[in-house]
Parts: sequence; structure tokens; C-alpha cells
Amino acid sequence: MATEKIKKIAVKTWADVEKIKNTDDILIPADPLDRVLGQEEAIALAKIAAVQRRNLLLIGPPGTGKSMIAHAIAMNLPKPEHEVRVLHNPENPERPLLEVLDAKAVKAEENATKESVGKLLDPEKAPKNVAERLGYVCKYCGAYSAPGDLTCPTCGKSKIDQRLSGNNNPFGDIIGMLEAAVPQMSAGKERVNTTRILADGTEETVVFERAGNKICMLDTKALEKRNQFQKKSNQKTIVSLDRDPFVMATGASETELLGDVRHDPYGGHEKLGVPAYQRVIPGAIHEAHEGVLFVDEISHLGLLQRYILTAMQDKKFPITGRNPQSSGAAVKVDNVPCDFILVAACNIQDLPNILSPLRSRIIGNGYEVLVDVAMPDTDANRTRYAQFVAQEIAMDGHIPPASVDAIEALIAEGKKRALADNQTNSLTLRLRELGGLLRAAGDLAVVEHAKLITADHVNRAKPRARTAEDQIRSRYGSYQKGMAHDISGAQKANSEYYYENEHVDDSMFN
Repeated sequence: MATEKIKKIAVKTWADVEKIKNTDDILIPADPLDRVLGQEEAIALAKIAAVQRRNLLLIGPPGTGKSMIAHAIAMNLPKPEHEVRVLHNPENPERPLLEVLDAKAVKAEENATKESVGKLLDPEKAPKNVAERLGYVCKYCGAYSAPGDLTCPTCGKSKIDQRLSGNNNPFGDIIGMLEAAVPQMSAGKERVNTTRILADGTEETVVFERAGNKICMLDTKALEKRNQFQKKSNQKTIVSLDRDPFVMATGASETELLGDVRHDPYGGHEKLGVPAYQRVIPGAIHEAHEGVLFVDEISHLGLLQRYILTAMQDKKFPITGRNPQSSGAAVKVDNVPCDFILVAACNIQDLPNILSPLRSRIIGNGYEVLVDVAMPDTDANRTRYAQFVAQEIAMDGHIPPASVDAIEALIAEGKKRALADNQTNSLTLRLRELGGLLRAAGDLAVVEHAKLITADHVNRAKPRARTAEDQIRSRYGSYQKGMAHDISGAQKANSEYYYENEHVDDSMFN
């Protein structure tokens, strides 16, 4: 008896939540922005940013949905429309040429490449004399076999050209030994040129090539396409048309952010080295062209922020070798496009460490948003908590669905954690930490072979999901006492860190 497919519910009210059996019944919204809890102001501006291509600076503590908002903006953008390539410059190889193709040109090239492959035939469908010359047919018995079979499996005679291995050849015995000793040898030729008469009476060249167990047939049109393709072979795609519009540059090095040119010990020598254009590597700012460049904790990039500012101003940035000791330092590609939406994030205390010109650029063409740490404890927001639980379980993929009482237990915990932020009658939006509690409860359910995460699992998971500071306070009474207990006498005498923190106010860790 076939099982009936369960219809998922788009929960809008708490009454909808009470109707479900577990979180597997909850429909997760298709629009990523609808999956972000709270942050109504940030979401509204994110939707504008996606349409109007505005920059965003999101300020607030970790785990409040900043990276999720950045992902959602990227997923709401139209597909990239251009591909970026670098080409060999015969006049000055260390200054590769730049080529930017639109989607139509790229698709036309892809179609031409497919046409240049030709038509694949079974050996039996090819002219018999061609199949024989390519090594697919035994000239003695007419049996078909792979060209790698030097001896016909049907009659046992050699398929090697008898002019080489025949009885009248004084070197026939040597050829015979090679047949047995060198397995990569094959019978016949790799390529055979023929002609054929078309319906209009004209003659055209047709080429047959080996293609594994098949034969590739190339007519005049396919040969022309292949020649065109080979003429363009001295190029490298550095930003493809089919790419992810979301690029994360959190904690990126200068090379990762801005691109580089790999070192070649032969200096790109024409016959020994790797050509300069082949060694060009794009940076995150180039890969984010027509998409989103997301930088969490942007203040940690330090002075690299100024390069982001330049890229935002010019919408193009050169790629050159970053190591002055490398041969790549002599190579440069100018005007590489990098028209991206910057979504940056930081904590409140890091705002002074963001370069003022960069903030001016963001606010001049975008928005600065202080994200919320809690949302009102309403029926609608409790319903959104249920949606959040369903999303986290689906994203994790290793824990079972949660029951309604488990959702209620997480809501109670969310309310308790909001109080820690001095938010009364609220639910916390520090959802990464709450998601950690859900996963800990899910792990308990998995270990116990339970089909659902229940409120009991959530409550028993709380001690396991505590932060290190909570565990220290629980064991020693305060963070300061825990540190004093853990450090040795020698460390107290010699540790500058301990001296500076000897009278730390424990409330800072609450």
C-alpha cells in the first residue's frame, strides 16, 4: 500500500502550529529573506539592496542572521550576465589581454564547441575501410574489436599493419615482441582523412578519428568550428558565466581578496614555462562581479579595506602578482571588472575600526543597519520560531524532526535568553546559540533512537549547550575565581595577561 504524501503547512498563526504532528509538516519559505526571523528593518532594506544594487553594513552581535541576510540578497539577484577571460598577448605576454563576453556570446561559443566535437559513430556504422584503417576491423576475418586489441580476438591474427610485422619484414619479430610488451600500442591510425560527394555534386573533406570505442566523424562544418575553437585556445576564463553570486571574503588575505599571478620558475618562457595568462588568479572582488561580496568582521581586514573602497569606486581593479620575489610580479591585467554589492558586518565595538571613507561610500550608496537582538513575544513571532526550528533541522540533516512541545521549550528558552539582554516580554534573536541548543537536543534524540526531538530532550540538552563562561561560573562561582584556580603560581608570577586581568569585573562575561 503506497504511503500518502504529507502536505506541508505554511504556518501563519500559532493555531497552525498546533495542527502539525512535528516540524516535518512545516513548509519552509522559498524566498531566503522570508526565512530570516525578526530583523524587519534589515530585511526591508535587503530587498531594496537586491533590486537597486545598494550596499549594506549590518551592525550587531554574532548569530543574529547577518550572513543569512547577505546570502538572501545574492539569491534574489538576477543571474550574472558576463564572463571574464584573459588572453595571451603575443606582443607583450606579461600584459595579458582582457575579454568580457555577454551571456549570448558565451552560449554561442558553447554551441560552437559542441558542434566542433563532431558526430560519434559505432564502428559498425562507419565505412568498413575507414574502420579497418583506424584499427577497429580485422582485415582477415572482418571482425570488429577495439583498436587497443593488437590481435584479433576472433581469428587470432595480428591487426598491426603487415607491412611492419609481416613475414617479409626483417624486423617483424621485433614488432611482434613490441605488441606483447607495450600494451598502450594500438592497431591502425589515429586519424583518417576521406572525401565524399554531396547532393549538389560538390566534394567535401570528412575526417574520422578514434574516440575510445566509438569513431568521431567530422565534416567540413565541424572542422571549421574546431579550427575556430583552436584559434581561441590561448585564453583562460577567470570569472565564469555560471557562477555563485555570493562570495565570502571574511578574513581574506590580500591575495584572496585582490587576486594574484602564480610564480613560474621559468619566468613564462615560451617553451619551458607556463604562459602568463594561465597563471592569473582572480580575487574575491572579481569573483563577486554582478553579485554580493560578503565580509563579516570587516574591521579585521585592517588596511585592506582601502582596496575594497577603490574597487567600489572604480568598479574595476587590476590583477597583478603580489609577491615581489615572484615572476608573477611582472604580470598585470588592467581594468578587471568588479561591480559588486558589498554586504559588510561588524560588532558595535568594531565600528571605529572601519575606515571612514569606506563607511562614507556605503552610506552614500546604501544603508547602515543596527540589527535587533530580540523581537516581541507575540503569537506571530512564536509561529516564526516554529518555522526557525523546521529550517534548522532541515539545514542540519542529521537530527530528527521536533515535536510541538519541543518548539514550546525552545520558545521558553528564547524568552529567558532575551531577558539576559534586558529585553522583557521578548524572544531572543541570537539564533545561532539557540540553534546549538536544538542540535544538542537532536543529538540526544539520535543517541536514544527517538523518532522526534521532545521538550525533555531540549531541557536535558541545556547543560551541554552552555558556553564555557557559564560552565566556569557554575563550577567556581565567578569567571575570576575560575581563572585564579586554573592558573599556576609560576604563571601568576610571570604572566602579564594574568596581571592585567587580575581584577576583571566578572559582570562583563554575563
